[in-house]
Amino acid sequence: METILIVEDDAKLADLLSSYLSKYDFHTVIVDDFNRVLETFEDSTPSLVLLDVNLPRYDGFYWCRQLRKSSLCPILFISARDSGMDQVMALENGGDDYIIKPFQYEVVLAKIRSHLRRAYGSYAHSQEERKLQAGGLTLYPERYVIQHNGLSAELTQKEAVLLETLLLKEGRVVSRERLLDLMWEDQHFIDDNTLNVYITRVRKKLKDLGLDDIVETIRGAGYRLSLSGETP
Repeated sequence: METILIVEDDAKLADLLSSYLSKYDFHTVIVDDFNRVLETFEDSTPSLVLLDVNLPRYDGFYWCRQLRKSSLCPILFISARDSGMDQVMALENGGDDYIIKPFQYEVVLAKIRSHLRRAYGSYAHSQEERKLQAGGLTLYPERYVIQHNGLSAELTQKEAVLLETLLLKEGRVVSRERLLDLMWEDQHFIDDNTLNVYITRVRKKLKDLGLDDIVETIRGAGYRLSLSGETP
């Protein structure tokens, strides 16, 4: 049974979410002391976190950054703040998705299931760890780690999906629509700028490994990963 941590200061909403998810065989833990979010996270070892933005003392962006220091589990923001900037900040601070209140519980459930499938590989049956290699770059998609010339960097789950897709098509253009479809099951709820945010984040992590300007923007078509000039 997978555990969902609910970090929501509206006690009634937190209880409703917990009750709804329990009907679908999820174990839920509700944070009741917002000075002990990290401790509750570590004690419950959740598979996924539902995180509000407006919280007592520190906001959800702060707690997301703290959680990302020790975990790559999916973090789904739930908030009444519906501006594009709030959604961008959630992604920039390590979130994987953003659900705007009021929401349909069925949508929350679908997103939770989707992120759990992608994060923990319920479709994968191989016992060997997968890795993709091209031009000296190695991606471990199940660990969300990239390596190049002895350096490594950690990715979020969606960054790993993005980079895996580009690596599999190395040297060829991948359309924005294809990337959106792979990264989000229901892309109708995704702001057009969201993919740009992830591209920027992946480019920065690649640059930190000494791989600058290898993700090209092909105007009107999509993106291309070019590693032909790199050596293993």
